[in-house]
Amino acid sequence: MHTKTLTALSQGLHQGDFTSEALTAHYLERIKALDAELNSFITVTADEALEAARAADKLLAVGKGGPLTGVPIAHKDIFCTKGVKTSCGSKMLDNFIAPYDATLVTQLQAAGTVMLGKTNMDEFAMGSSNENSFYGPVKNPWDLKAVPGGSSGGSAAAVAAGLCPMATGTDTGGSIRQPAAFCGLTGLKPTYGRISRYGMVAFASSLDQAGPFTRTAEDAALVMNAMAGFDERDSTSSDVPVPDYTKTLHDDINGLRIGVPKEFLSDAEGLTPEVKAAVQAAIAVYEKLGAVIQEVSLPHTGSTVPAYYVIAPAECSSNLARFDGVRYGYRCENPKNLEDLYKRSRSEGFGDEVKRRILVGTYALSAGYYDAYYLKAQKLRRIVRDDFQAAFAEVDVIAGPTTPSVAFNIGEKTDDPLAMYLSDIYTVAVNLAGLPALSIPAGFVEGRPVGLQLIGNDFAEGKLLNVAHQYQQATDWHKRLPE
Repeated sequence: MHTKTLTALSQGLHQGDFTSEALTAHYLERIKALDAELNSFITVTADEALEAARAADKLLAVGKGGPLTGVPIAHKDIFCTKGVKTSCGSKMLDNFIAPYDATLVTQLQAAGTVMLGKTNMDEFAMGSSNENSFYGPVKNPWDLKAVPGGSSGGSAAAVAAGLCPMATGTDTGGSIRQPAAFCGLTGLKPTYGRISRYGMVAFASSLDQAGPFTRTAEDAALVMNAMAGFDERDSTSSDVPVPDYTKTLHDDINGLRIGVPKEFLSDAEGLTPEVKAAVQAAIAVYEKLGAVIQEVSLPHTGSTVPAYYVIAPAECSSNLARFDGVRYGYRCENPKNLEDLYKRSRSEGFGDEVKRRILVGTYALSAGYYDAYYLKAQKLRRIVRDDFQAAFAEVDVIAGPTTPSVAFNIGEKTDDPLAMYLSDIYTVAVNLAGLPALSIPAGFVEGRPVGLQLIGNDFAEGKLLNVAHQYQQATDWHKRLPE
């Protein structure tokens, strides 16, 4: 059953081919058998999952329930889940039991999904490899020597390994698309504000966005119907009507204008020849499907990583100030006074990458440096968005690599933070501009998956899913499973 797509599982449940309880038990057995090696889950909620599955079966037995009723899923451990540990992959929150559900969790519960547990992640979503977790690194199911990508690597590894058919993730600078590329999945980062951030522990508030990991664009469309929507509890939520994303999947893409930024393929730093060739082959498939391919320019691509790594740490230094050992989370033992409580709780509770970003962000926001760094980065952010808008005046969708290379080995870049940051070269611009983008499987290099990134204009998730689905109808990369 774990080889089936989420769409096929939904059909099987409604046709009575199997029960949600049997399906849930199957996935729980796979987690028990395989996850000790992968380390993709932090918490498994087996009893609660089976109880929810039995409730779903009662609805299905009388012909009720929606497309997602009884479908098992997993949540990245950054979403608050009432009564269940929400750790953000950090020692700081290892003892935190969330007192409420995130809006996204509530929406998927209301749609009838069954939560199997919470997935491993880079601490507070800071990382590109999932090696920064307090609970240890996650391994890539395609090659256990490789990273799964970060920060949502646990979600990506779980879906790729067939431990669940769908998992949630968050994307601040590529943390859905990059793990999707490394693990051979469809990973969608929606428009900023399309999915509520209420109950999602903040890393960088103006960049964070939730989204799904699935095997196919068709599956992503199905879950986006439940995940997207306005939330009055989130001041950054967009009050834009949510379409039925499944209805436009089969639209003809003949004549679709696909832009390929010259900076992505010809001028890119670190792009390997093998990934470049795979992406060019994927674009050639679109040409055969009738799309019109043309070159566009995103002239400030080379400046996006520096801008991102000023803005994101600045916002994280502000957001993470709340973890002080006073109200909740880790607290040092026997503090001498309030200052000692703050210092030791934070120094003992946070990992190295989180401390590094807090220090960078605090420096960028400090008196005398705010104008030179943070303000300048925000101005550049506006220019980056203008670059995209100029490109979208000429084309409907932008295509290129998701990452400059396939998944690298565990430990390969841990001593070189700058090399690690450069793996985000193709993804961070989308977050700076607030646009939607997704990654889909587009080949392999020595057994490790390659991702093709598709970028759309504001609220063009339906168009992106349509374009991705048409590619997946013409190829079989998304059907391949790790051994």
